[in-house]
Order: sequence, then C-alpha cells, then structure tokens
Amino acid sequence: MRKDSKENPQKKPTLPEVGQWPDKLAMPALIGGAVFTTVGFLLAFLYAGPVNGAAVDGVEVINGELVGNVLLLSQKIFYFHMPLGIASFIAIGFAVYYAIRYLRSKEVRFDTCSRICMEVGLVFVVGTMVTGDLWTRFEWGVWWTWDPRLTTYLILTLLIIAYFVLRSALKEPERRASYASVVAILAGIDVPICYGITRLVPSSLHPVIIRESGMTPDMVIALMFCMIGMMLVAYAFYRIRFRQVRIAERTQALKERLEDFE
Repeated sequence: MRKDSKENPQKKPTLPEVGQWPDKLAMPALIGGAVFTTVGFLLAFLYAGPVNGAAVDGVEVINGELVGNVLLLSQKIFYFHMPLGIASFIAIGFAVYYAIRYLRSKEVRFDTCSRICMEVGLVFVVGTMVTGDLWTRFEWGVWWTWDPRLTTYLILTLLIIAYFVLRSALKEPERRASYASVVAILAGIDVPICYGITRLVPSSLHPVIIRESGMTPDMVIALMFCMIGMMLVAYAFYRIRFRQVRIAERTQALKERLEDFE
C-alpha cells in the first residue's frame, strides 16, 4: 500500500475533508441557541407586551368569516414565527450561493453544501408554516387564507419539496446536482418576493412591523433573543449535518480505493 501511495500521489487530496475547525463550534452554537431561544421564550411571555393589532375591535370579516377574538397570547407565536422565517431565508440564500458556485466549477463539495443548506431551510420552512398556520387560526379565525405573504411562502415551500423530489428522481450525479442547483436558485428568487410582498401589496393581512414601528423596546428585546437563538441553532444544524455527510462521503471514497487496490 505504501508503494501504491508513492506511485499515485494525486489520489490522497481527493478524499473529502472531515473534522474542519468550524465543526468544533457546532455544539457550542447549539447550546447557545437553546439558551437564547429559551430566554426569548420567557421574555415573550413574561416581559414583552402584546403585539400591536393582536386584538380585534368588535367583529370583523376575514376571508368570509366573522372574527371577534381577543386571544392576545396567540400573538406570542410571532416571536418564534418571524425568526424561523428569517432563518429559512438565510439558509436558502446560502444554498443559492453554493448552487451558483457548483454550476461555475462543477465541484461536488459545493453541491453538498447547497444540499445541506436546503435541508436546514426545509426544517425552518416547516416550522414557519406550522407557527404561521397557528397564528392564522387564532388571530384571523381561519386555518388558511390566500394572503400574498402566505401564497408566496407556500410557493417557496413547494419549490424546496420539488428540490428534494428531483434529487431523489435523478441517479446521474452531475445531472442531478446541476438540475437541483437550478431549482435552488429559483427558490432563492422567491425569497425577496416573500419578504417584500407586504410592502408591495398594501392589502396584505400581514403587518409591516419594522417599517411602521409597530414594536416597543420590550418586544424588540424578546424578538432579538429569539432571533439570535434561531440563527445559532440553524448554524449548528448545518455544521452537524455537514460533518455527517462528509464522513459518509469519505467512507465511500475509502471503500472505492480499497476496491481499486484489490
């Protein structure tokens, strides 16, 4: 084996790298994310006041149904719904970045990075949809309405699902990676539309909280704790999953080497 290694010095660098220094930050980030999210949870319920507009004054008609609820506590979902959504946008943004790099270089590691970002994005997209549906039910009186923000985010969810369906359907690695990269870019195009639709369509039921200063300082503090917590958790998920995938890829590469040697 030593002789073969000397005669083929080019093989060794092709093995996927494992144990990079960012991997050491995964567990501290996960613990920090849990701490920040927990503190944010406590602040949201014990310190921050109700989000403006949570109560319905009298009876209103939303999506053809009469709504007269005053469930102020349901607005606490906002402190987790928004960070989940922002984390999903960031994850998809990185997926697009790595997808473009793959299309330009055809390096497998960029496709791996893009795929893992989409996996993390899917986790947070599902969390956003679940919390959003709960908020919709408690605050608007319905489980679903074709609000512009909800519609564009549903399209984003379907694009991410299509991404993984496509990856499972195609067997040829380079073709699969190329097509998946294009779908990731399409999902990335929908991200700024999801974010800005409430500003483009004034009739949207979603409030424009930041621009219209609809938050008091106590709300901002609780939201920031939750936001930082979600970002740390997302980073930890990415690094843990990345290490897992790279170990699997390295193991497969070593098996192929042994088969070639035999």
